[in-house]
Amino acid sequence: MESRGAELSGTLLERRYRIDTMIARGGMSSVYLGLDTRLERPVAIKVMDSRLSGDRSFLDRLEREARTAARLHHPSVVGVYDQGVDHREDGELAYLVMEYIEGGTLRDVLHERGELPIPLALSVLEPILAALAAAHEAALVHRDIKPENVLIGRGGTVKVGDFGLVKAIAGAGTTSDSVILGTVAYLAPEQVATGAADARSDVYSAGLVLFEMLTGTPPYTGDTALSVAYRHVNNDVPAPSTLRQGIPAELDELVVRATRRDPSVRPADATAFLNELRRVRTSLGIHPVPIPVPPSKVAAKLPSYKPARDDDPPTEQITAIRDYTDGPTVVKPRVPTSAGPMGTRTMNRSDLPAMAQRQPAGDPAPEDAAPRPSKRDRERARGRRLALIWSVVITVLVAGVGGTAWWLASGRFAEVPQLIGQSLTKAQERLRAVDLVAKVVHEPHDEVPIDEVIRSDPQSGSKVLRGNEVALVVSTGLPEVPQVVAGASLADAERAIKEAKLQPARNASADDYSAEVPEGMVLKLVPGPGTKLKVGAAVTVALSKGRPPVPVPSIAGMTKEAAYAELRRLGFEPEDGGQDFSAEYEAGRVAKTDPPAGTKLDPKSSRRVKVMLSNAVTVPNVTNQRAKDAAKALREKGLDVEIQHLIPGRDDGTVINQSASPGTRVRPGTKIVLTCLF
Repeated sequence: MESRGAELSGTLLERRYRIDTMIARGGMSSVYLGLDTRLERPVAIKVMDSRLSGDRSFLDRLEREARTAARLHHPSVVGVYDQGVDHREDGELAYLVMEYIEGGTLRDVLHERGELPIPLALSVLEPILAALAAAHEAALVHRDIKPENVLIGRGGTVKVGDFGLVKAIAGAGTTSDSVILGTVAYLAPEQVATGAADARSDVYSAGLVLFEMLTGTPPYTGDTALSVAYRHVNNDVPAPSTLRQGIPAELDELVVRATRRDPSVRPADATAFLNELRRVRTSLGIHPVPIPVPPSKVAAKLPSYKPARDDDPPTEQITAIRDYTDGPTVVKPRVPTSAGPMGTRTMNRSDLPAMAQRQPAGDPAPEDAAPRPSKRDRERARGRRLALIWSVVITVLVAGVGGTAWWLASGRFAEVPQLIGQSLTKAQERLRAVDLVAKVVHEPHDEVPIDEVIRSDPQSGSKVLRGNEVALVVSTGLPEVPQVVAGASLADAERAIKEAKLQPARNASADDYSAEVPEGMVLKLVPGPGTKLKVGAAVTVALSKGRPPVPVPSIAGMTKEAAYAELRRLGFEPEDGGQDFSAEYEAGRVAKTDPPAGTKLDPKSSRRVKVMLSNAVTVPNVTNQRAKDAAKALREKGLDVEIQHLIPGRDDGTVINQSASPGTRVRPGTKIVLTCLF
């Protein structure tokens, strides 16, 4: 791989991707800094080992997994740009083209700092879990979460890489059901035992990464990969506080739950783990902090990125770097030798049982430099050895029978210690000391302080098979009114209140109208969510009475068409109410409504509104007209007419005055008196 890595520098893959500098190497692949000559952007190019590149099943699986990973559009996921196979005279090269992250990996941060401050560890883990949550939602399992696959770039951005790569490698003909594939320091027990992996396997690995960030070391170390794998299957991950003081009990419990050997008791997926992490961080009052960016060890030697030409200077090469673990790393991880093999690798699963029986060989006894003993001395020594052997055999048999009897009678059982009133951390330590497993159940309590044991099941003094669970009911303090969203059903609200150890209550006077919440659905809780109450205290559930009554609008003076449109817009049903006189509005305009404007109508009752139009007659100006013409004009308006002459003698004089001023609105049939001079 080293010589071939040097040969690849300057190579153009499929006439597009130029390989420049090797920046990481593992057992299955090498990673190069390169250039997409078409888009003129730097990229990370992962070139697979030749053993994999020649495997058709691997290439098919790699293409499928690359497509799936490329669909993960998330700010905490390393982008996958392309995948392909470059056909060369010396063989095929399968490769992935990925987003280049200038910076380093979480492994570099751990090497530089050792254990991380708690706020920093949580700030790093949160985007890791966010990336895994996006993958799990897309039904994609990473299978190889480790610090080397967590990249930290400019601005402290955290990204997870190598999605789907282990699954692609596992599908190649070079592996089988009897082979363990992955990074043993972070493999879940089910991956070691059966090869099965799901979202909970990623949760386990992420929990181990959090353990290492908090303590500066993985939980299991060993001289061989199999010895580490064996411990994953047969040992419980200890609480981080056993290696580092000052870790809060809530964080201890979170790590222990995420790394349980039984997948069913871990958080169901990364989303659930992320929610629990945020809850713990909030309860501890820990705020996110800036994430330090590891210095890039290749940045100073990067080639200038410009389109490749014949007159370009040769790409500068960096000396090949040995013993890299898989992953798009940019610097060499310096793993302590005591941590055991850390890289992605394959191992025979059939070798695991032998680990349980393997014992380290003792040093050979020194040779006897004394003269050879006589035959008589040898016979006496042989007799003494036989007597000693029989004594040992009899002692072992007696001890074995006695030990077996003790084990069958009482040795298999452990007595549950006194736990009530103990802190959660202390109670867990007491159970571990007698080979029992704590199952934590939280419950509110009026008097018992937070994180103190209220009771246990079985109770203290009970005999329990070693390795069994003991339920620790731990106080969360005073219960809080739960968060119930507006629009929830009454049954759901009452259930949530009861689960919070409070008592739901109804009070019709608390109900109110709402334009958003449907009638009969929850409007609010009284007191509001987050309020601390005593156990069993009442919480009133206020329901919506539906849409509030709407007042009839004022539409007087509008035309009939405009008035009808406005009523319909507000949800009313307009209908013809006939005519009515109004001195304010001319004929044909709305005079009034029934019910009157401002009347509030309940949406559940009738929403009909009668619209009455004005029948007022506007008196025209008839002065200076001849009496007969003026009278005719008024009668055509529906008015009555009376003509008076100041000087009798003529029947058709000129109108000099009218009893109703021009423009006055009067009722139909009103008498208008016209005064003429003659």
